Amino acid sequence: MAQERTHVAALDEVVVSGSRSEQKRDDVPASMEVLDRATIEQEQINDIRDAVRDMPNVSVKRAPARFGLAAGNTGRDANAGFNIRGLDGNRVLLLTDGVRTPRSYVFAANAFGRDYFDINLVERIEILKGPASALYGSDGMAGLVNLITREPQSFLKGDATIGGSASVGYSGDDNGWHTSLSLAGKASDTVQWLVSAAGSKTHGLENMGTNDSANSDRTTPNPEDDTNKALLAKVIVTPDAGQRHAFTYEHVDKKSDYNMLSGRSKPPYTSTSVIDLQSQTDMDRDRLTYDGRVRVNSAVADTLQGVLSYQKASSREYAFEDRYTAADRVRDVVYDENTWQLNLQAAKMVRASQDWAHNITYGLDFTRTDVSNLQTGLVPPAGETYPLKRFPDTKETSSAFYIQDELIHEQWSITPGVRFDHFDLDADQTGFNAPAASLDGSAVSPKLGILYRATPQYSVYGNYATGFKAPNAFQVNNFFENIQAGYKTIPNPDLKPEKSQNFELGFRGRTGIVDFDVAAFTGNYKDLIENDRLVGGRGIPRVDPLVFQSVNIGKARISGFEFKGEVDFTDQGRGFSLPFAYGHTEGTDQTNDRPLNSVDPDKGSIGLKYNAGVWSARMDVVHFAAKKREDVDPTEVTTGQQFLPPASTTLDLSAQWRIKPGLRLNMAVLNVTDKKYWRWSDVRGLADNSPVIDAYSQPGRTFNVSLVADF
Repeated sequence: MAQERTHVAALDEVVVSGSRSEQKRDDVPASMEVLDRATIEQEQINDIRDAVRDMPNVSVKRAPARFGLAAGNTGRDANAGFNIRGLDGNRVLLLTDGVRTPRSYVFAANAFGRDYFDINLVERIEILKGPASALYGSDGMAGLVNLITREPQSFLKGDATIGGSASVGYSGDDNGWHTSLSLAGKASDTVQWLVSAAGSKTHGLENMGTNDSANSDRTTPNPEDDTNKALLAKVIVTPDAGQRHAFTYEHVDKKSDYNMLSGRSKPPYTSTSVIDLQSQTDMDRDRLTYDGRVRVNSAVADTLQGVLSYQKASSREYAFEDRYTAADRVRDVVYDENTWQLNLQAAKMVRASQDWAHNITYGLDFTRTDVSNLQTGLVPPAGETYPLKRFPDTKETSSAFYIQDELIHEQWSITPGVRFDHFDLDADQTGFNAPAASLDGSAVSPKLGILYRATPQYSVYGNYATGFKAPNAFQVNNFFENIQAGYKTIPNPDLKPEKSQNFELGFRGRTGIVDFDVAAFTGNYKDLIENDRLVGGRGIPRVDPLVFQSVNIGKARISGFEFKGEVDFTDQGRGFSLPFAYGHTEGTDQTNDRPLNSVDPDKGSIGLKYNAGVWSARMDVVHFAAKKREDVDPTEVTTGQQFLPPASTTLDLSAQWRIKPGLRLNMAVLNVTDKKYWRWSDVRGLADNSPVIDAYSQPGRTFNVSLVADF
């Protein structure tokens, strides 16, 4: 009976990202990953890279910081963003409390990532695999990641009117210290509040390199200082049982200072040799959100929800280059997104008969984003003058209507849905040195999910979903011209949205001893946009320069499978359990029959957990399959062949000691065997004849520790 009670609790886990409303996780006809606060703490997850280290078919790129002032951007974007089932970048929709977060922006030596988060402010991470466009709109072709922030109720136990938590921790892979403090209170029966603050001081990610040279031969990490600060404030007002009004302010500020020793030239020097290179990056995000929910019990809706959010995000990259005798150079690049988002949603439960019920969700979305960029500095490229814009200031607007109906009949749940989207890009010619094109369009995205509960222990599901992703301001109007060097990029006002059709079949089991999820998926994509594709020219300076442009390149297919679960031998929460997971994905560019390099090699994990009440321990073995030559498009590397990371297996040990109620010590040893290994996402484009391959390796044996106190 104890085991049964444990697994009933697991079945009752509630998520919101599958259908934009609360529902049991096992009622979602799609693959999901969920990390709760207890897991985040026990596994000492400090950033989004840590969050997905053993998830099947999910990864986060984190290449080493090795970039120059005007060429190369490797690692400048740090934790660049998520890759889900072979698609990455802006094709993954990132949300905080259901609100869109900024996109990435990559051009030439500039790379702005998407890690505008602090995990200490997060209560739960939900990852939905597969297209999310039907309910969430553009940018969800690969899936979505929703980081749900902490609530006052997380700290208020029983009838307590005040509570909180404090933590301090050390992470060995970046030699960093992390601290957080949260206070929550109940001002009255109807008002609760929360203030959470977090900060960290870290350094560059460790690796297995051994060359400390202060030049391009260096393979050890460049000196790096990262400072992160974050603040979350919430007020929850519940005038009665049928109303809830949440007011949220979130601030995240991330700064990095680099001493780019690897960017220095090797003697003997010429006039333009680089003898010092310093760089700084700064990412700021501020968000104000109102989320109101009211029970109305009317003929057209049982509940109404309104979300209004304003978000201001700014990223800056600054670099100073000291050259031997030539004039020193400076680049100062800013990328900004200021966004208003509005969502109005209604839900209605209708019983068509004694056997059939309809759970209908419908709503309106409106988003307006003002996107801008600016480059200034000293000693611009020949033929250019500062300030420069690589694309014009653009107002991006999208509006949508969506509706979903979950039909429930005994063991069946059938969930059709459709979304109607319209997008508009309005470009401002001011300060832009090429004709600025505007663009608009519409799309219809249907979906269908089916879930059959064969028994209380087993269920099967299938889903069909279409998706689309509208071009963004940079893709439509990217412009750069260096006639003396013989190349330029030009706008493309004829870009079409990317489109997808995806199928997934899944099987779930909850037996009381073994919990498992198995899924197989396939997706067809067309009109995929490739940035900066060579479309013409012979590269003759001043006469016939090479011409680059963002273009729709045709079709691709991605397919794969994954399984995960846990064998549980615990009794009343104590004893052994064995978690496991494995994922496989493969993809092909059907226009040239070449593999998609965005697809990661297989990843599998198996663990052994033991819980003794006052303490628990865990061992995890993670296997990364080798990247095979036949699975690589060789054209991404222009000199030599692509470096192929070999297969590798790592071992991690972790433990938690519950010293007393409300006080916990977490400890971990990662990569216990000190294995040298690489991750495919970090080495894409790296040639196998590169003398600095070790610079791209992962950290060796490291130690993590954290102390958490609840009060």
